[in-house]
Amino acid sequence: MSKVIQIENFEAEELDIYARTREIQLLNRHEPEKGIFIAESPRVIERALDAGCEPLSFLAEKRHLEGEEKKLMERCGEIPVYTAELSVLTKITGYQLTRGMLCAMRRPVGRTATAVCKGARRLVVLENVVNPTNVGAIFRSAAALGMDGILLTPDCSDPLYRRAIRVSMGTVFQIPWAYFGKAEAWTRTLHKMDFKIAAMALSKDAIAVDDSRLLSEERLAVVLGTEGDGLAESTLSHCDYQVCIPMAHGVDSLNVAAASAVAFWALKNF
Repeated sequence: MSKVIQIENFEAEELDIYARTREIQLLNRHEPEKGIFIAESPRVIERALDAGCEPLSFLAEKRHLEGEEKKLMERCGEIPVYTAELSVLTKITGYQLTRGMLCAMRRPVGRTATAVCKGARRLVVLENVVNPTNVGAIFRSAAALGMDGILLTPDCSDPLYRRAIRVSMGTVFQIPWAYFGKAEAWTRTLHKMDFKIAAMALSKDAIAVDDSRLLSEERLAVVLGTEGDGLAESTLSHCDYQVCIPMAHGVDSLNVAAASAVAFWALKNF
């Protein structure tokens, strides 16, 4: 049974992970064995637990100590549950909690890009997508629309940022993902594993996202670029297809998260 602790001292060291440590320090991507992430809301916490993530502590609104949330805490054994009224928790964290519950968890051991590719038929590649909200939304769409995995270039936002996890509704724990290595020629990696690469790009040579050539590919990786500049020219030059979404009313582009959902639906393999 978890140990419930009433918060009396805002400066208590054990609250640092919720109140004072920067998220990028917590996540510690370069030393992942030391990393911690924060899961927010019972649904997201449940998905993280189902994926085998190790819980360290809870920060919970008093009224969430009973009901379904209590069952969730009971799954976690004897870990501390720090509690207070919602107004106090908001002062500690600096933001309004969704469903009044946070859980600090150990960062899971990361997969390799090769492991994510193995057995996959439809992959997503994110190149330098730095907005956690967009990363979370792309993960949710990819999981819902049958993509088999997600690969990220090193400069992408971490999918384990609190906001990315929340926007994804916990699907970051359901769909396999990995970062490419810093010096990895990732287009070559994908080609070696028999993937054709389709770059989402606004170019005069782009084919429509529902083109039969794309649908007939046995293994296809769909590449989405950074929110502002799109994909690098060096990336485009190594892709097999450049792909666009036909649009009306003179609109030339969609937000990267919206575009991803359209592309995944058109190219799904279920």
